Amino acid sequence: MAMSSSTAEGDPMMDINTTPLIDVMLVLLIMFIITIPIQTHAVKLDLPPPNNQPNDVKPDFNQIDIDLLGVVYWNNREVNASALRYYLQQSVKIDPQPELRLHPDAQAKYDVVDKVMAEAQQAGVTKMGFVGNEAYAN
Repeated sequence: MAMSSSTAEGDPMMDINTTPLIDVMLVLLIMFIITIPIQTHAVKLDLPPPNNQPNDVKPDFNQIDIDLLGVVYWNNREVNASALRYYLQQSVKIDPQPELRLHPDAQAKYDVVDKVMAEAQQAGVTKMGFVGNEAYAN
């Protein structure tokens, strides 16, 4: 007895309704997904014990200011290019190396700032930061 795809009017339909089976399978799939434990990936680190002593040592720094005329100041003293080079070379030799803070005026020429940064790089300065950038935020 074979199933026919065409049915005459009044003959009972012999196909199986698979919609409830698919619904049951989807519910089971969702239940399995929910009940599977979530795998957590953790990295075990051995951290050093906390240090309760306050660090009162203030880090040393040198500041280079550049005004709008292109004049360079080392710690509020006007310097020329050779004196700046000398101060940078001497500050690199200090252990630990002091931070170099560069504070150019907003109207300073980029060429002067670039030359100062190049001198600092050639001297071997590794700790350098810009000061006063918050003035340019507006």
